[in-house]
Amino acid sequence: MSNVVLVVDMLIGFMEPGKNLYCGDEARQIIPNIKRLIESEQAAGSSIIFIADTHHPDDLEFEMFPVHCVRGTEECEVIPELADYVTVTLQKRRYSAFYETDLAKRLKTLNPEKIILVGVCTDICVMHTTADARNRDYAVEVPTDCVASFDPDAHRHALDHMEKILGAKLTSLAAS
Repeated sequence: MSNVVLVVDMLIGFMEPGKNLYCGDEARQIIPNIKRLIESEQAAGSSIIFIADTHHPDDLEFEMFPVHCVRGTEECEVIPELADYVTVTLQKRRYSAFYETDLAKRLKTLNPEKIILVGVCTDICVMHTTADARNRDYAVEVPTDCVASFDPDAHRHALDHMEKILGAKLTSLAAS
């Protein structure tokens, strides 16, 4: 049995300077780690699924967050540094990659040993996707050096919550 890697929102809208929800220069430091993880997991036969925040122009989420990743714009595209690894992309319009998508069906077919979650934003989309995966009884692993957010305090809180409340296993590529 192999793993499934969910690469959450490594998109131009979150990772490129000047965009409304740019996660910051520190967040860009996870890109080489994610590349290394994807390469390792691909070599082991794991499935890689890129999750792409994709909103309608009048999405209610824009009442809470600035307009970002509007369907049909470049902001919904995977960043160039990871584009060569994309084989499967799943569009989502809410925090969790499970909400109104076919992710649950895909995972049932793939039957992974564990789900590895990487990407941004740790405290929003990564955490909510982790919660929904754990609620479906999947083992979840979150490499801490492969996730980031624009709010360092919320990032740390989310990691703590995912480990202590949701039961996700926190790992580090540096330790492996």
